[in-house]
Amino acid sequence: MKPLRKQHLSERTAREGAVLRPEAELREIGATVLRLAKQRGVPETEVHIDECVQALTRFANNTIHQHVAEQGLVVSIRTAADGRTARVTTNRVDEDSLRAAIDDCLSLASHQPKDSKLLPMPGKQNYRRVRRFHSGTATLTAEDRARAVKNVCQFAEKQKQVAAGIFSSGQNQSVLVNSRGLAAAYRHTSATFSVTMQQGAAASWAKANSGDVTQFDPLELAKIASEKAARAQDPIELAPGRYTVILEPAAVLDLAGFLFYDFSATAVADKRSCLSGRVGKALFGKNITIADDAYHPQQLGSPFDGEGMPRQKVVLVDRGVAKGLVYSRRSAKQAGKKPTGHGFPLPNEYGEAPLNLVIEGGKTSVDEMIASTDRGLLVTRLWYIREVDPYEKVMTGMTRDGLFLVEKGKIAGAARNFRFNQSVLEMLRNVEALGPACRATGEEAFEMVVPPMKIRDFHFSEVTKF
Repeated sequence: MKPLRKQHLSERTAREGAVLRPEAELREIGATVLRLAKQRGVPETEVHIDECVQALTRFANNTIHQHVAEQGLVVSIRTAADGRTARVTTNRVDEDSLRAAIDDCLSLASHQPKDSKLLPMPGKQNYRRVRRFHSGTATLTAEDRARAVKNVCQFAEKQKQVAAGIFSSGQNQSVLVNSRGLAAAYRHTSATFSVTMQQGAAASWAKANSGDVTQFDPLELAKIASEKAARAQDPIELAPGRYTVILEPAAVLDLAGFLFYDFSATAVADKRSCLSGRVGKALFGKNITIADDAYHPQQLGSPFDGEGMPRQKVVLVDRGVAKGLVYSRRSAKQAGKKPTGHGFPLPNEYGEAPLNLVIEGGKTSVDEMIASTDRGLLVTRLWYIREVDPYEKVMTGMTRDGLFLVEKGKIAGAARNFRFNQSVLEMLRNVEALGPACRATGEEAFEMVVPPMKIRDFHFSEVTKF
């Protein structure tokens, strides 16, 4: 096998589109590592092979200024012997390099203290099939992305606005095997379009992400951002205080996403979670139900976790009651529970976390929320968010890219951005209306399926200076 290093592709390859290796080739790499480890006398070995093909078109000032693409493959090897485990990674797949990686892993493990709670690697598992590889996304070329961006930039020029953003597409596949017979594989495609439209001093934003590029229209996203940028002119300054807010899905994600690690059984046991001592209690409104569901049609993600355990759907909050937690094999054994398939690759200090959060929605549209609001604020999204009080889940941050005053059921105009200090727990107790849930994505790569929300008594602490 030839060595494969992470590399930038040629412009010709970027235009024509790269392809993933056949799954059988990745399985062969895994089998080679297991064979070499067995020859070396290693009792237990685990191999992750991850390959990605990523391409990006970046634009600003109504002009494309960057096309990049890269393809990479990483082999991650974990050995376990005599209560000690370690992991190394390499991007070389010839036998000599893989043998050297195994030796490095054994050397690293020998310097680790014994872990009396280290479990044997799991054996063969059964997985639900998920189909998240879309040929239309996989074959998207630089020219395809450029045409979509050109339409957006031409639209911006007609509106006397300036467009900036990115259009990316990619393919990923993973193979996980171990010396006890476990074998798992998964692949998916993804596409993301993000656009900021600026008019004078005002700007707004829209973003979408999906495994299927046909599920969003870049021009329609640009039109949404354009309309908000035009509406955001001459913002008025409002007094800080508590307001009824209508959070669009991205803003809901920006805050609710910070509950991510709190549903970890390890975090609860270590008293690092806002749910420590509160599981089984009504912490949220009765209209709030949250699950982790890797099989939801709008989610992306593999049907197995970092150790190869099958992911289970877990109801985390049931009509306001903090009901469930997610478990790795280790935390499940300690708690006398069954693993839920949410563990990270070992060794790690985090344990587990839900990666496919879904907040159940309702039937009230954003327009209906606005129409039912006597006075409040419509929030596009939030940013620069930091945790103030971990146990009460008080967060601080700022609004951005479109904050609008709602009066007597209509948008009355733009408002200056606010800083907020708000407990997420309190926020989810004060939800008055929920819209249909949808796949939302924010500033970072994290995605959830969440609804827009109308919330009372949201606390804004001061007006920002920008």
